Amino acid sequence: MKVGILGGGQLARMIALAGYPLDVEFIVLDPSDHAGATGLAEHLQGDYTDKALLAELAKKADVVTYEFENVPAEVAAFLAEHTRVYPAPNALSVSQDRLHEKEFFHQLNIPTAHYATIGSLEDLRQAMEHIKYPAILKSRRMGYDGKGQVFLKSEGQLAEAWDAVERVDCVVEGFVDFQREVSIIAARRANGEIAFYPLSENIHEKGILRVAECCVGDKLQQQAESYVVKLLDALDYVGVVALELFDVDGSFVANEFAPRVHNSGHWTIEGAETSQFENHLRAILNLPLGSTKARGYTGMVNFIGGLPTIESVLNIPNAHYHLYAKSPRKGRKVAHATVRADSKEEYSKSLQKLIELAKSTDDS
Repeated sequence: MKVGILGGGQLARMIALAGYPLDVEFIVLDPSDHAGATGLAEHLQGDYTDKALLAELAKKADVVTYEFENVPAEVAAFLAEHTRVYPAPNALSVSQDRLHEKEFFHQLNIPTAHYATIGSLEDLRQAMEHIKYPAILKSRRMGYDGKGQVFLKSEGQLAEAWDAVERVDCVVEGFVDFQREVSIIAARRANGEIAFYPLSENIHEKGILRVAECCVGDKLQQQAESYVVKLLDALDYVGVVALELFDVDGSFVANEFAPRVHNSGHWTIEGAETSQFENHLRAILNLPLGSTKARGYTGMVNFIGGLPTIESVLNIPNAHYHLYAKSPRKGRKVAHATVRADSKEEYSKSLQKLIELAKSTDDS
């Protein structure tokens, strides 16, 4: 069995690592000549819109998936005419446009922040009369890790903010006064079987995920599952999905969803019976889904921009280091470490040491 992956970065790398024990082979399409997954897979180097390379990928792969949601939806649609593509192109299309995503959530009766569509500076000025401050201006497309976003505090910022997003089509959202950010990761097979992971509580800085902790037995787990089921069923989804949520006084408001394996689920590699990466492969290959049960206390810390030494990470009890074969660069996710322990005390001590290490090497 050969799986094709659009994108050859760290998520593709971790999918491939999860597939090797199952005797799955991989082929990735990526423009870079040294993407993180290329040492683990056949590499088609070139643009995602190259029809000849796409045809070769479709011919060689039994099924195609993708590691990030900014692959052009028309590329996935083209591939779907020639081979199986999971998740289906419609999931990619919805998630790529923040307006379509918000409208989709509302169709499913999943709450979101108040928002308005922005196509000009005048639109923005008019919208802020009812959205109110503070708010966040976001480009409709191509935003991730805080890119394409401007936090609005007053009317005097509007012209500068509009220039900062390069005057592209946007949405403006009212700021959600949340107590915490969480995500729920789920996997779905074509036969409708669904497996849910425990909620992850997430800490972001400058729009980039820094820490994710598994929350076994969270009182809002069922509410999160009910929202993600609506999403999965509406899209007839196959694969792993992540739904990001704000906890506002014990009720969830949806932020966005990612139609792929997700950074907040990296703790599942050592911290769950079956990782999100293996369950993604099981789902798209129509194999029984594995247990998502957490193995004790577990979490994940990202390393941004700078890399700690292997020794410094492995000196921390219960820590597991995952390097992405990426050179350090300001603001770039270059590695992460998971921590898993049987006692909460051991876990907390190790997690704090990892957080301190990440801060000491941070170059965001």
